[in-house]
Amino acid sequence: MASSYGIQVYSVRDCLDKDFKGTLKMCKDIGYDAVELCGFGGMSAKDLLDYCESIGVRISGNHEYWKAILPERIDNTIRYYQELGRPNLIIPGIDLSTREKLDSFIELINWAQPKLEKEGLTFGYHNHSHEFLKTEYGAFIHKELEDKTKINFEIDTFWAYNAGEDPIAILKKFKDRIPVIHLKDGLMGGQGKALGEGTAPVKAVKELAESLGMEIVVESETQDPTGPEEITRCMNYLRSID
Repeated sequence: MASSYGIQVYSVRDCLDKDFKGTLKMCKDIGYDAVELCGFGGMSAKDLLDYCESIGVRISGNHEYWKAILPERIDNTIRYYQELGRPNLIIPGIDLSTREKLDSFIELINWAQPKLEKEGLTFGYHNHSHEFLKTEYGAFIHKELEDKTKINFEIDTFWAYNAGEDPIAILKKFKDRIPVIHLKDGLMGGQGKALGEGTAPVKAVKELAESLGMEIVVESETQDPTGPEEITRCMNYLRSID
């Protein structure tokens, strides 16, 4: 039986803004059983959930702007995610260019996470490469999040690889804090590629993530030559190694 995969819809942003609902259906038609959103297309939670259920696609998560978890906004955020079926709430990055900003973010995570978890929401952080590299103020951002918070991680396995990390080792080390990964390919230096067209250890990562029960969300964001064509090649590759 073929494995089940999600898609981060940022991968098809070239058509997402033109036809939000149609793009979600297209992802399902290509073979993705779940969508990870990067915004809600201006739809109410009920309408969005009803639509996705009508086309047979699950909403696995959303890449959320960090200010959505501030004290003055978190209640509305919780309400929306509950109405949407409690998908993963994932912060996909934030300006942490100073020690003060990092400390404030850690404080915010530690305040918000118990509130989110109490309401049945899974709270995570999505890395790029820089979180694994030493900042100008001497910190390793990902290490600080690992040690000073209990936030989950959506490990972007290509960006970790691009930073010189071993994504296999990361998945093993933090298996209890990684409910979902981004499966991505590319070349060292940061150039993205469709799955199977780069040098990242995609097949090994996929197999390990499946064995550990992690959800797999594909992200392939170079739109070569279009987003739909690129994510189709990704799906074709995945089916070839299933």
